[in-house]
Amino acid sequence: MNIRFIFVITALLSAIPFTSTAQKDSKKAKQEKANIVASNPSPYLIYTSEGQMTSFDELIKKALMSDVVLFGELHDNPMIHWLQLLLTQAIDVEERDLTLGAEMFETDDQLPLNEYLNGVINLSKLEKNTRVWPNFKTDYLPLVDYAKKNNHQFIATNVPRRYASFVYYNGLDTLEYLSDEAKLLLPPLPILYDGAVGCYVEMLEMSGGHGGENLPKSQALKDACMAHNISANLPKNGVFIHYNGAFHSQNKDGIAWYLRQTHPELKVLTIDATEQDDINHLDQERMGVADFIIVTPSNLTKTH
Repeated sequence: MNIRFIFVITALLSAIPFTSTAQKDSKKAKQEKANIVASNPSPYLIYTSEGQMTSFDELIKKALMSDVVLFGELHDNPMIHWLQLLLTQAIDVEERDLTLGAEMFETDDQLPLNEYLNGVINLSKLEKNTRVWPNFKTDYLPLVDYAKKNNHQFIATNVPRRYASFVYYNGLDTLEYLSDEAKLLLPPLPILYDGAVGCYVEMLEMSGGHGGENLPKSQALKDACMAHNISANLPKNGVFIHYNGAFHSQNKDGIAWYLRQTHPELKVLTIDATEQDDINHLDQERMGVADFIIVTPSNLTKTH
């Protein structure tokens, strides 16, 4: 009995080092894998419309061959904002002129924006006299200052938000009743609207019908205004790079659609930004949304 008991205890004890070693080996392997991932993180990858991985150099090449670049951003993504600045710098070459523009400035911001670019007012006065976004200093000021330093135009393309709100409550047709002074801040009237355009169909579906047709119409006013101010300020021999929320140019709808209606001859390049848990492939639903799709990790730190 005692011999059998000793045998059992011995067997159990002899098994302990084996189990412990196996666990340690497993933990070690996991740690080594984690170290590799941590030491070689990919902050972004770029894909073509078809989902093929491509390079930033290829994006630059295509941008330089375009008349308009619509850079659809995620507003709080620092990697995308950094890439916007890098692309802007990369396409600022001697052979071509460059004009910048952004959704984040509204047409009645143009005067103080010009005054800042020309050194008439300082940054604090620019912020006081325009409706800058909360992340302006981190994400958009570098672009504005690049334009200022290099003597480029920076166009306030978006419609004043009070008129988008006016359309939401009253419809597009009522813009005709605004004053002549107000109409100077708008695209030419009447505003062409096609409710079958994909982004407006999607917006209506996402809202569950709340706001009715006037909700996508207020969005269309913004898109039409941005498209108008891009086409009205195209450099004679160069590129207009425009920074806007991704939804305004996805699937070549929105701004891109309005540009096609008035200037079908323009070469318009679209860039889309998205986030994925795994950036080593492009999710199926993102294919085709733009000429180039920039993918960043979902857990990337946000700017605001």
